[in-house]
Amino acid sequence: MSPAPLRRRPADLLATAALTTLAAVAVGGAWFTAPAGSAHLDTAEEPSLQQPDMTAIPEQLTEVFSAEATALPGVYRPVVDAGLVFTHDTHTVRALDGTGQQRWSYSREDREICSLGQAWDKVVVTYRSGVGCGDVVALRSSDGRYSGTRSSVNDEEPFQLTSNDRVGIVGPTRLDLWRSDLVRTVEYGEVEAKQEPGLQPHEDCEITSALTRTELLAVTEICPETPENEGHATLRLMDATPEESRTPEIHASVELPSPEARLVAVGQDSAAVYSPGETTELVAFDRKGKELSRSAISPSPLLDDAEGVFLPPAADLPHHMTWFDGSRLYLLKPDTLEVTSVIEGVLGTGVDVGERALVPVPEGIAVVDWVTGQTERVIPVDRTGYQGPVHLAATGDILVESRGETVVGLGAAGQRP
Repeated sequence: MSPAPLRRRPADLLATAALTTLAAVAVGGAWFTAPAGSAHLDTAEEPSLQQPDMTAIPEQLTEVFSAEATALPGVYRPVVDAGLVFTHDTHTVRALDGTGQQRWSYSREDREICSLGQAWDKVVVTYRSGVGCGDVVALRSSDGRYSGTRSSVNDEEPFQLTSNDRVGIVGPTRLDLWRSDLVRTVEYGEVEAKQEPGLQPHEDCEITSALTRTELLAVTEICPETPENEGHATLRLMDATPEESRTPEIHASVELPSPEARLVAVGQDSAAVYSPGETTELVAFDRKGKELSRSAISPSPLLDDAEGVFLPPAADLPHHMTWFDGSRLYLLKPDTLEVTSVIEGVLGTGVDVGERALVPVPEGIAVVDWVTGQTERVIPVDRTGYQGPVHLAATGDILVESRGETVVGLGAAGQRP
């Protein structure tokens, strides 16, 4: 005879209901207390379209809008993409159009923004969590929609590392580099939770600068003294996409003469190092560590008594790479990184418009022939008493200046929001 089927008693039903309620409360409570529960995304109704680039240099400029943009380590130029300008405060990143109107925003009330970059038609925002600056979210530039997230252990105050192909962050103890889906391609330096020992060859060294372009990652670091090593600064040239992200593939290591040496430019197959000493020089090496060029330069105000991590204020022109040293702009050949011109008395990096470089200067924006390095004229800009660094970007028919913790949109005279 088959056993009689089990019957549910009223007490059983009450117990089941209670357990279900407790589970729902627990799950709901977890959602509300998890980091995602404090995130707020206000997307754009329609994606913003990329505006045509400015082709004619304005005769005069007028202010179209200004907005707050809290200073972040290594973020010098205004962040622009898809015809939008991206600003931020402690918790929120905002996308503004060319009139200064907000198109979308993303905020985390329980986290502070510690890094902001742009690549792959996305804005990449990093928030500080309980394990450093490592809570990352990628948002589509045009409308703010989610594209990806990642979380990892990182330094508390890292610098943003950005190229057209990679985004990452670098601090004194470690470096992370990510591809467009936010999967890590390189982990370099100190690793807290090691899955396998011996994968990191220089985890006791202090990183002092880093730059990347296409498949090249360049790092300078200072390693401690050991019985076999007197301790020195070294340039490491490595692959930006090694076979295994946890195992760096180093092409060359170059000993540097000064612990104050720092990277200031990187090409597809070369890197340039600022090397102070009796004669200050800019020395470039290829990915195998062979010297390509050596240029005598003036001491950099930004690198006097350099300490800690340094990321250079840099920007690309059609036929040059540029580096701002604190008072002058260096124009470099893209292949050998040799200095071709020096523009004195500037405030920061510039942009290209109509076969000329537009460079911020105290009186306004200088129009410079990048072949000769000569200033042809200056477009007046009233910065209402601001006298600090200024870095320039362009989006559509708007020039955007970063002035400390403010970004300002400038349009041709007569243009209004």
